[in-house]
This record gives sequence, structure tokens and C-alpha cells, in this order.
Amino acid sequence: MTPEHPTGIRHRTVPSPAGRTHLAELGSGPLVLLVHGFPESWYSWRHQLPALAAAGYRAVAIEVRGYGRSSKPAAPDAYRMRELVEDNVAVVRALGEESAVVVGHDWGSPIAANSALLRPEVFRAVGLLSVPYAPRGGPRPSEVFSRVGGPDDEFYVSYFQEPGRAEAEIEPDVRGWLAGVYAALSADTMPGRDAPDPHFVSRAGGRMRDRFPTDRLPGWLSEADLDLYAGEFERTGLTGALNRYRNMDRDWEDLAAHDGAPIPQPSLFIGGARDASTTWMSEAIDAYPVTLPALHASHVLPDTGHWLQQERPEEVNALLTEWLATLPA
Repeated sequence: MTPEHPTGIRHRTVPSPAGRTHLAELGSGPLVLLVHGFPESWYSWRHQLPALAAAGYRAVAIEVRGYGRSSKPAAPDAYRMRELVEDNVAVVRALGEESAVVVGHDWGSPIAANSALLRPEVFRAVGLLSVPYAPRGGPRPSEVFSRVGGPDDEFYVSYFQEPGRAEAEIEPDVRGWLAGVYAALSADTMPGRDAPDPHFVSRAGGRMRDRFPTDRLPGWLSEADLDLYAGEFERTGLTGALNRYRNMDRDWEDLAAHDGAPIPQPSLFIGGARDASTTWMSEAIDAYPVTLPALHASHVLPDTGHWLQQERPEEVNALLTEWLATLPA
């Protein structure tokens, strides 16, 4: 069995502030830049690339710095948000384009949102998957996350902060850890409501994987798909990917001038009804009339978890192409 690779995709690297950014490209027409999240790669957009190309768009899925064949700067602060935005700008320019629609999932969603916020002359519209837009504001993020979970459990974002800590859990068995996290956050395989929440780690020496399913893969993930994801992270390690979490306080400082800022470009949100990102951030979705004043639509897909463009590719493709068709050429 081999991973699903849509025919005709062109892979290449282009220069960027990271050093190089790897991308997968299919189709011609207006540029749509696709930005993945954690722990994923360009491959998480394998169902969207042919659908967008067939609809008349130049679909380009990048690998964020720290992932896959993109550069992996050594300095932890090289993974701050403003650096990732400039990587996106560099990709657009390297492709010979003046502007693009940017669409992101998971961490890719705030990367896409901040690309539109910081470089509106380049990113003319923004699509957000799974993680709602929430403007910069409030207390320092590390202070907020340290209060989540209570005396017994530590929130996973806090768990990821210390360099090397999560790596020590993941890297001895990358494939097993990935299988567990994908299953834990998928609608068809996530733990029951009475099971310990996989977004938390026991403060008594626990690991994230202690709460992951170990006996099943979600329906959207084949063994070959898992091999591809695992092979990439076994080659690169997890530090570059995890460094995104380790820059949240720096982002909060860097973006102080944009406190509470709305995104005025045309926008779209798609979430999963069984995704904690959608439920925990329901107030951010409620605030969209203010924070996303040009929102086309906000969709929450029933019986869908976190990996929605892989769990429900046909529905996501239809919503994306319908929205894109409403945008000015």
C-alpha cells in the first residue's frame, strides 16, 4: 500500500526567510496558499489540491518552517509568528504572484489570519479551519494556559513549552505517538466523554500518549498515510514543529500594536462540532461580526473532529470552492 498522491503535483523548494520553503503545487489560476498545522505537512491538503485545481485555482500547499523539506532554523525564536508570515509572503513572490488567498488549518489558521492581518496587500482573503480567529489581547498566553487544567492536569500547550520535554515522549516512537494523537482528535476514534481528556497531561509524571487510543486508526488515515507522516518526523525530529508553541509569548509581545484588531478581508471559517478548538473558542466564533466583518460564512460540521479537511474532504472542498467563487478575481 502506498500513500495517496494526487497525480500532477509538482514539488519544489523556493527561497524564503527560513532559508527554503517546500511546496506542493497543482493547477493554474488565482493563487490559493494552504498552510498546515501540528503535527502535519503539505500532505494534509492532499484532498484539497486536486479539488481546487479542478475548480480553476493554483493550489499550493506549503510546509511551514521546521517541517518536512522546509528549512529548520536552530534558534527557538525563529518560529515566531511574524517570521512565518514573511515566509508566506516570500512564497507568493517566488511564485511570481502579487496576491493570494490564504487558508490554514490548526496552527495554520492563526498563521493565515496573521498573514492577512500583517500583510493585507498580499493576502486578499483568508480561510480558517478548526481554530477560530481570536485577536491578540488579554494576559500573556503562558499565564492563561498555566491556569488551564487545575491541580491534577497540565494543559498540553504548557506541556509543550519546555524544550526537549515533549520530544522525549514523542521521538522514541514517533509513529505510535502520531497514530494516537490523530485518533484522539478524530470524531470516529476519540475517547468517550467519560475518559480522561487527551488535551491534558497528569501532573504526576504523566504523558500525553497515556490518554491516546492505541487500538485503532481513524477512518481517514491509512497505514500508508501514517507511514508518510511518521517518516517525515522521524527524519526531521519534532523540535522545529514544537517551537511554534514556544513562541506564543513572543507573538503576544510582537503583535501588541494589533491588540483587538479585526481582519477586514473576505473570510471563511469551518470547524468540527466534535473539535475542542471549536467548543473552547465558541466565544471567538460568536465575536465574528466584529472580528471578521467580511465573513462569508461560519460552518461547524456535525460529527467531525479536528482533522476536518481529511475527515470530511468532500464537504470541506465544496465549502472552499463555493467561497472562493464569491471572491473578486
